[in-house]
Amino acid sequence: MSTKAHAEVIDLERSWRLHPQVSVRPEPFGALLYHFGTRKLSFLKDRRLLAVVEALPTQDTARDACLASGVAEGELPRFGQALDALRRSEMLVEAAS
Repeated sequence: MSTKAHAEVIDLERSWRLHPQVSVRPEPFGALLYHFGTRKLSFLKDRRLLAVVEALPTQDTARDACLASGVAEGELPRFGQALDALRRSEMLVEAAS
């Protein structure tokens, strides 16, 4: 596995939030996220990931949002990858300091 694949991972020690143009629609399977600016649609297939996304504005870091949402330390890499996919699709942006 190349190191480049690991280089582009969201920093869980930073504060993140939904882009202001993103709307969240909870669904039984998780949620739909729609970006009105880019017209992209993302599916959250895990209700805990929805809980993490909803906790982002109330927590100091993405790690804190994960832990507050019941994500175990051992699951952080998987949830970090999911959050990184949302960052790359411009659904998440770094929160202003």
